[in-house]
Amino acid sequence: MNFNMNIPGLKDVEITKIEELEMGMAISIELPRQAHQCPACQQWTTKVHDYRIQKIKHLKWFERMTVIFYKRRRYACDCGKRFAEKASFIERYQRFTKEANQALSIRAIKAKTFKEAAEVTGTSSTTVIRRFKKMAHKEMVHGVQLPKAIAIDEYKGDTDAGKYQLIIANAETKEPIDILPNRRKETIKDYLKRYGSEVEIVVMDMSPSFKSAVRQSLGRPVIVADRFHYCRSIYWTLDSVRREVQKDWHEYDRKKCKRMRHVLYKRPEKLKETDQFYLTRYTEMSPLLKVAYQLKQAYCEWFDQAKKEPDVSKIKEGLLQFYKQVEESGIPAFKRAIQTFKNWQTEILNSFTFGYSNGFLEGINNKTKVMKRNAYGFRRFDHFKAKILLNLKYKNMGGHVG
Repeated sequence: MNFNMNIPGLKDVEITKIEELEMGMAISIELPRQAHQCPACQQWTTKVHDYRIQKIKHLKWFERMTVIFYKRRRYACDCGKRFAEKASFIERYQRFTKEANQALSIRAIKAKTFKEAAEVTGTSSTTVIRRFKKMAHKEMVHGVQLPKAIAIDEYKGDTDAGKYQLIIANAETKEPIDILPNRRKETIKDYLKRYGSEVEIVVMDMSPSFKSAVRQSLGRPVIVADRFHYCRSIYWTLDSVRREVQKDWHEYDRKKCKRMRHVLYKRPEKLKETDQFYLTRYTEMSPLLKVAYQLKQAYCEWFDQAKKEPDVSKIKEGLLQFYKQVEESGIPAFKRAIQTFKNWQTEILNSFTFGYSNGFLEGINNKTKVMKRNAYGFRRFDHFKAKILLNLKYKNMGGHVG
């Protein structure tokens, strides 16, 4: 058969026949006859003993499942040894070509579920899971030494290891390093003692158990509080005041204020004319809500100034001034909020000194939630862990080979 096309993954083979079947394509191939070295006596021979047809799955061809019928030649040596010829496109004991195995491994990582990967590649879910495990064992490093600056955060995994897991990432390169099976204090402490000898900076949310575990395992590292979490507490406090005061309002205003609560969060310069109307209306209806809104604005002014101020002592002075305003207001919810700020004051000031954030980890956790939702959850922690880390490692790679 005259055929001058080089099929990816099947170079140096002779194509003897191509058939179009109902369910895909069938390609018959064989390798050119050449001298082979006997694995027993190391002598070279060209004597053919027999031929055997081997059925092999290959990559899709024109979006059709492709099956290869390989006419495998077996050689005979003078020492009596019989052995099969060497083929570059398939490994020993395999029923998939090397290219097909590579594509299957990538699909196992990038596909939403193992079942979807199996349907696309024309194989079974168990085969996909085996390739996935092999890839995970090869690519994932266990017990890596943690870098100088790390970031930690929890996410809801709902696996057999527990409801919540903890992810650890490099705070400078923003690459995930490892995932712990749970967020318990003892688990974090043991892991940091084993692999965190070089850690000097830890970025985290304001979790007391995280803080205690880090200090007990690493001595006195620099702990940086994530800006999003302590800023969020001020907005949540404002919202709690809104919910409290609107209980006594007319039903229309109560429901309308709930729908328009975003005007209390926005910066004044970003408010539209309609937003400004509702902001004025509802702050005038409640003096307490008006004071709470002013405190939120005072916090925002301090925060904007702190981001530009290189002198930490001046940042601290502005924060103490904000504490004073809250105390003078007499609002219990804001007093509780600043008590949290006082407990984490050093870590909050460190967030302006070192400039690290957990924002990228929140993005990773969002991708994790999407993966879990698409797969309707993962029962096994080791599968979910590998799925997350390998997906992020190969995030720029498509579901293809070549």
